[in-house]
Formats: sequence, C-alpha cells, structure tokens
Amino acid sequence: MLRPLIVSDVYFPRVNGVSTSIRSFREDLARQGVASTLVAPDHGAHSRQAVEPDVLRVPSRPVPFDPEDRIMRWSALRATLAGVPRERCDLVHIQTPFLAHYAGLKLARERGVPVVATCHTYFEDYLNHYMPLLPGFAGAWLARSVMTRQLNAVDAVVSPSEPVRKRLLEYGVTRPIHVIPTGMTEDRFVPGSPQRFRELFGFSPEQRIVLNVGRVAHEKNLGFLLRMFQLVARRDAHAVLVIAGEGPARGALQAQAEKLGIGTRTRFIGNLDRERTLNDCYAAADAFVFASRTETQGLVLLEAMAQSRPVVSTACLGTRSVLTSGSGACVVEESEDDFAAAVCSVLKDPGQARQMGEKARAWALQWSSASLAARIADLYRALQASGATCDRLPPRAAMPAATEGGHDGEARAGSGRFKVRAGISGKAAGGAIPPG
Repeated sequence: MLRPLIVSDVYFPRVNGVSTSIRSFREDLARQGVASTLVAPDHGAHSRQAVEPDVLRVPSRPVPFDPEDRIMRWSALRATLAGVPRERCDLVHIQTPFLAHYAGLKLARERGVPVVATCHTYFEDYLNHYMPLLPGFAGAWLARSVMTRQLNAVDAVVSPSEPVRKRLLEYGVTRPIHVIPTGMTEDRFVPGSPQRFRELFGFSPEQRIVLNVGRVAHEKNLGFLLRMFQLVARRDAHAVLVIAGEGPARGALQAQAEKLGIGTRTRFIGNLDRERTLNDCYAAADAFVFASRTETQGLVLLEAMAQSRPVVSTACLGTRSVLTSGSGACVVEESEDDFAAAVCSVLKDPGQARQMGEKARAWALQWSSASLAARIADLYRALQASGATCDRLPPRAAMPAATEGGHDGEARAGSGRFKVRAGISGKAAGGAIPPG
C-alpha cells in the first residue's frame, strides 16, 4: 500500500479551497488503497470537534494580520514530522508554500524519498493586498522568485489548471508540471433545499439571491462585486447580494456596502456547514457571481454548477479552465456595467437561468473527484518507481501520460452519483479535465 505524507499550513476548520482540495483527495485516495497521513496546524478546540483519521495536529498560533490562519511552531512541526514512521512516508506531498514547504522538503531530503508540491495559490496578487507598502514591481519579483525557487526544489509539481501551468513555465519552473485539478465529490451533487435555506436566513420567496461563496478577502475582488451589485439593485427591487464566507476584509466590505447605499440589500452570512447548509445555499441562489483575479482553479464555481445554478463570472488565470464554452456560464469582462447587465438578464429570464443551470450541472459532472484522485495516485507511483529524491529529477517520460493532459475516465450523472469507466482518453479544456 502506498503511504504519502501530506504537509500543509492550512486545513479545516479553516475553510478555503486548499482545505477542501486536501480532504477531497485524501478521501478518494483512501478508497483507491492509498493511505495518507496529513500534518496540519492545530486550531485548539475547533480541531478536536471533528477528528479525522491520520491527521496529526501541530501546535500553532494565529497569524497577526489574519487570525483565521495559523502559523505552526517550527520546532513542533519538525518534531511531528520526525515522529512519522518511515513506513507511513513513502513520499512527501507539500500543499502550501510556508513552513510546511520547508519542513516537508527537509524531511524528504533526510529520508531520501520523493517530494511533490501542489501550487494552490497565485501569490503575485496576494502580496499587493497584504504587503501594500511594497512597490508593485518588487512584490511581483519577490513572489515569482520565491515560488520558482520552491518549486524547482521538488521532484514534480501539481497545477490545478492549464493556465497556471503556463504561468509557472513563464516564471522559470523547470520541474515536470502535471495538471490535476481538484475534483467534485458526490455529495456536492445532492440537491439542496432552497426553501430550507431561505427560511433559515429569513429570505422571502420574492427576493432574488445573487450569491458569492468564498473567503471574504480583498484579493477575491469583492469590492468590484459590490459596485456591480449597486447597479443591479437600481434595476431590480427584489435583488439581494449574499456573501457566504469569512475573512479579514469583511468589515471594510460592509462599510463599502453602506457607502454605496446597498447595506440593506447586502447580507454577509459567514461560513456555512459544508455537510448541512452549503448545498442549500447554492440551491437557493438565483445567480452565482464570481470575479476573483487570483484563483488557481475556482472550485466554488463548480460547486454552484453542481447545484444547477446559472453562473456569471469573469475568467482569470485558473478559472479559465472551468469557464469554457461548454460550462453554461456567462463570462464577462471586469466591467461593472457589463457584469450587472448579465446578472439582470439572468434574474429576469427564468428560462435562460434554467438552461444555463442544466448545462452547468452537466459540465460539473465531468469533474469526477475519483478519476482525478487516480491521477494523483498515478503520479505518486511513478515518482516512487523512478527512485526520485529531492536531488534527482525523474525524466518526464517516466510520468504517466494521463498526468500531462487528459485522463482515462468518464463521469456520468445518475441520481447524483458518479459512475467512472476506464478506457476513454483525450484532452479537454486546456488539459484540465476528463473529456465530456
């Protein structure tokens, strides 16, 4: 049995795409006979409320400027990793570029095992928000330099989308890069209850919910969505903007909503329980909106599509692989007028919204988490078989062909459950997903 050791600076109860990706892949890998161990920050009592098998928690403290996130104690992290038995560490998979990266890389070198890193985050734009005193060109150079140096130190890189892979090549990453997006688990397709969500949060049947789900942070471009919704609110008296999630920008965005005169038409509802409430939230939306500039994939877009929601979005970096012509989404430029017009068109035309939603669900069904986890497992096995270590790069030919583009597999709808059949290959949407 293959036993990878996964190391991350981020995991539940911290809610974001990285946490979701790690849990999704671990669950599907376990079903395929790959038993992983995860090392992640301890969040105190919140961590102990939902104990998962083979998750080792490391003592940590809040990040000063972002208390949602945690910094693991270096000595405790190193001690935890050193305590993992060798038989539970066939290779190391690094998920984040902070302390987890350096500790994971150090452990892999000490034990002579392969190491792979997933590029979840595009830090060039993040630095503009979190280091505002740093000149733009300096921040861009710093982000690119650090990311390139980190990724060139590992044996293989996983990119969630083809546009991100191309960007990493432009940066100067020379290690093999494999496009393996995070897949959709079966529970995301279980139909949610719009009525239950509206009753829970006090929305009337007449209100038209314009929904955004994700981290409430400036890099998600939520200020643009507020300005856009100001135009929607003028044209549609029943429209309300709902922002689900938490983050450091919530206070500033609430103040911006008041300044724009849409404070009473904008609801910040916080984080939602993924098992009990999130599907209901998506299902209650009359339109799902998204405008982030920093996504490496944009998993919430697929989650909305899985609930047959019409999507209006910009397409930047990783989201381009999701928002193709077959997705049913309305893709617009970053213009408040154009975006608002598209949202209003969806809100006033139920027939158009229904057609977009049906096409979106069919598209989301192609992103099977089981088939994508199989690609991760193939990569693990190829690295292990090649005898790679941090100091020796396996030849590109040693990697399975499926990890370089499409994947052998097909996902079909059937009462919200996946049926995967091997033997179909091809390349679709920039090499990001299985063929439809």
